[in-house]
Amino acid sequence: MARDTSERRQQISALVRERGSVQVAPLSERFGVSMQTIRKDLRFLATRGVMERSYGGAISADAVNVTAEPAVEAKRSSHADEKVRIGRLAAAMVRPGESIVLDSGTTTLQIARFLPDDEDITVLTNDIDILSVLAAKERLNIVMLGGMLRRKNRAFYGAQTVAALEDLRVDKLFLGVDGFDIECGITTHYEPEAMLNRKMVEAAREVIAVTDGSKFGRVCLHRIITIENIHHLVTDGTVPEDIRSASDRLGFRIHGA
Repeated sequence: MARDTSERRQQISALVRERGSVQVAPLSERFGVSMQTIRKDLRFLATRGVMERSYGGAISADAVNVTAEPAVEAKRSSHADEKVRIGRLAAAMVRPGESIVLDSGTTTLQIARFLPDDEDITVLTNDIDILSVLAAKERLNIVMLGGMLRRKNRAFYGAQTVAALEDLRVDKLFLGVDGFDIECGITTHYEPEAMLNRKMVEAAREVIAVTDGSKFGRVCLHRIITIENIHHLVTDGTVPEDIRSASDRLGFRIHGA
C-alpha cells in the first residue's frame, strides 16, 4: 500500500509539473481511488513545495508566478490608460433594462465611470469605490452586496455576500481578474474572492472577463473559473495567439479596446 501511494504521488507530481495544474476528480478517476485520497496526496505534496493547493485541485509551485497581491493604490496606477479604454468599451455593452454585476477591482471601477445614468439599469457590486462612483449618478438602480469588509481592496466578502446572490439572476457579470491563463483559467490571490466570484458566475446569463494584457499567462493561487465559462473577453487589444485560438475553439468573443 505504501509503495502504491508513493508511486501515485510521484505520478501526480509529474502531471502537475507537465500540465501546470491538476484537478481532484480526474485524478480520482485516473488512479481508481477516492477523491479524499487524492486530496491527502495533494496536501502531502503541497507540504513538500511541489505544488500549491487551489480550488478543486492544485497548481504547480513553479506556475504560481504572482506571490503577492499589489495594494489597491498600485493597481490603480498600473496600466491606467488601458483600463480606461477597457472600461469605456465594456460599459457600452450594457443595454437599458439589464441588470449587471460589477466585480471588485480597478478595471471594473472604470466600467462604473462610463455606465449611462439610466433608471432602467440595475448594478450590483461588492466594491466601495465602485459604489461611490455609481452613487454620484442620479438614476441608476444600485444594489450593494454587504458582508465583511476587506480593507486591502475596499470590498466586501464572506458568507453574507455570497448569500445575497443566492436568489438573484442578472444579465451580465463583468469579472475582473488577477490571472488569465489558458490551462489554469481565471485566478485570484484571495480565496473568499474566488468563492464569491463563482457565485456571481452562477447568477449571470453572460460572463464578461475584463483585463489588460499584463494578466495574460499569469496564474494566482485560487481558481475562479476555467476559460470555457466566459462568453466575452474585453481587453486592450494585445491578445496572445494562444488566447485567440482558444476564443475560436471555445466560442468566447474578444473585444479589443
